[in-house]
Amino acid sequence: MNFTGSCLCGAVQYQGESDGGGGHCYCVDCRKSSGTGHCSHMIAPEAEFAYTGDLNFFASPADSGNIVNRRFCPTCGSPVYSTNSGYPGLVFVRASTLDDPAVFTPQVIAFASRAMPWDTIVEKLPAFAEMPPIEGQ
Repeated sequence: MNFTGSCLCGAVQYQGESDGGGGHCYCVDCRKSSGTGHCSHMIAPEAEFAYTGDLNFFASPADSGNIVNRRFCPTCGSPVYSTNSGYPGLVFVRASTLDDPAVFTPQVIAFASRAMPWDTIVEKLPAFAEMPPIEGQ
C-alpha cells in the first residue's frame, strides 16, 4: 500500500510503499528521541521510500552494536524515519508522521522489559523483552 507523510512544519514530505507492518519500541533511545514512553515504527523497503526537504541525522549505536541513524527535520525537530545497519534495505518510518496513521498496523512490541509503568503495553500484541527478529532479515 502507498503512504505519505510529513514533519510537523511540512518542510519534509515523504512517500513510500509498505504492507503497513511494524511495531512499538520501548527502548531508552526510542523513549528519549520521541519524548514519550515509546516509538511506533512502520517498516518499509528503502527502495520504495523517498522524501523531499532537508533532514538532519543523529547516529548512535544500538544495544546490538548496530548503528541507528535517526533522521529529523532541522526546522521543527520532528523525527521522520530511521535506518539500522543491522537491517539493510529497510527504513523505520515514525508512524506519528503519517498523513493517514490508519495505514500502520502494529504487529509486535520490542524492548517490553524497558517499558515505563505509566505507558500501557497493548496486551494483544506479541511482546519481546528485547529486540525481536525482523522477518526476512
